[in-house]
Amino acid sequence: MAPVRYVVLASLPALAIASAGPSTSSWLDSHLRFFDDAGNYNITIFHLNDVHAHLDQFTASGTDCHQENGKPCYGGYARIKTKVDELRGLYKDSLFVNAGDEFQGTLFYTYLGPSVIAQTINQLGFDAITLGNHEFDGGNEPLVKWIKELDFPMICANVNTTDKSLKEALVPYKVFPEHQLAIVAVTTADIPGISNPDEGTTFLDPTETVQKTVDYVLEHEDVKRIVVMTHIGYDLDIKLAKNTRNVHLVVGGHSHTLLGNFTGAAGPYPTIVENLDGEEVFVVTASKWGQYLGKIDVAYDRQGKIVAYTGSPILMDAAIPFSEPLQSQVLEWRKQFDAIGSVVVGEASTPLDQTTCQQQECNLGDAIADAMVEYRIANGGHPDGAIINAGGIRASIDAGQITKGDILQCFPFMNAVVDLKFTGKQLWDIFEGIVSQRNSAGETVTSFVQVSKGMQITYDPSKPQGSRLVSLNVGQADPVPAIELTKEYTIATVDYIATGGKYWLSWTFWRLRTNQQRIISLDTLDVVFNNYVSAHSPVNVGLSGRISQVQSASSKRGWSTEW
Repeated sequence: MAPVRYVVLASLPALAIASAGPSTSSWLDSHLRFFDDAGNYNITIFHLNDVHAHLDQFTASGTDCHQENGKPCYGGYARIKTKVDELRGLYKDSLFVNAGDEFQGTLFYTYLGPSVIAQTINQLGFDAITLGNHEFDGGNEPLVKWIKELDFPMICANVNTTDKSLKEALVPYKVFPEHQLAIVAVTTADIPGISNPDEGTTFLDPTETVQKTVDYVLEHEDVKRIVVMTHIGYDLDIKLAKNTRNVHLVVGGHSHTLLGNFTGAAGPYPTIVENLDGEEVFVVTASKWGQYLGKIDVAYDRQGKIVAYTGSPILMDAAIPFSEPLQSQVLEWRKQFDAIGSVVVGEASTPLDQTTCQQQECNLGDAIADAMVEYRIANGGHPDGAIINAGGIRASIDAGQITKGDILQCFPFMNAVVDLKFTGKQLWDIFEGIVSQRNSAGETVTSFVQVSKGMQITYDPSKPQGSRLVSLNVGQADPVPAIELTKEYTIATVDYIATGGKYWLSWTFWRLRTNQQRIISLDTLDVVFNNYVSAHSPVNVGLSGRISQVQSASSKRGWSTEW
């Protein structure tokens, strides 16, 4: 019997089988494709997620990268194309999938719109894609137009819509007959609260939908193997894997989670859990922005279970050359906004860090919230403080010169500053919902918060949900006064939050609030922060203890985040 090239057996996850050397590895790569001598079916899955319009290379912080400045550069679809074309030439029995969120994040989307993304990813050879939440940011109509531009199917089984054009643009699953394999896909059910789908478009429970669709596929199609593609986040991928049957591989996105043998990784690649039948399920995801290309080789037995695997995310660094025709096209598109994006507005004497904003106070969060307060005061407002959803802060800014392009990549959504009035009791409920990750109506809160000077939050994550907020101080005074529950406060925030985004309070409350208050949209965050940087250059922001936990670091809890 021929040796098996897969290096870890699923039934014995701790066992590694040593390679017999280069000549054996080469023989295995060329011979053990499709069915091996044991009757197992071999296939390679390449995957990306949450590229967020990073068509060109970028720095580790997510801003534009130019190799002449000495900073390492990563990603870019022309680099990914080179590697995918190379590897797919070796592994003929492969699939390449995209787990969603191509929209938002860079000037390619902000200035040029989604069509350039379609033109780019059509050149990558994707076999399938699913919907991310940000694909709905412009509503249904531009999304449908974009889907029609794609050369491969948009799979999403849990969209429930009265929109005929959207319904016709989606398929619940895709069968690949040559592999006797089907891909079933779902997206997050939180989209109505975190994006902008049209009325009449709702989203079914991902886990229930997956099980119903898998059952249908196995009964009605000539399929032995199932791959589930999701845009629900790593934690919910694990939950889905544990609560379904006949699913053995989950390829996910949404939470920007890095897996594998890397510093800061959230878990192993793949993460292996057991399903309802006690069978192993392999969960993979590939971080964000195209910095990593996910690659997993699996062997399916005759029952459709994975019995062996190998693989790891591949870092898309500068050692991988660009596919020149595609890179030339990307650079040509860049010319349309580079003149604006390269304008220097100031500098930072210390990095402005976004990477921790979803878990704790971050200095970029402090800076933008302070900028909102200063902006309102300078324009005749009387804010008691400012709040912003951490998920609205999209990239870090390195020390050194700050350009308009850097700022637009931090705040790409064109969210406008607004003033809202709340009682102290309503503010307490908002922050209790945020630190408990569940609001008073029982809805999941999908983003952490950043606050301005004049606001201080202390919470205890070890307490039950609904009882974690310890103290709240609000007001532009020194020291910051404790909240008065019956007092009315003016809070600067963004229009996205003003209309219910992130479920910080119940959806019903936000709709009532919008109807009762006249909401006036002011300048967008990028304009506000441009002015702040110009006024405070060089920007030097340190943490001031605005958000604190009473527990030790070992009890610190992060967010299962929406991005």
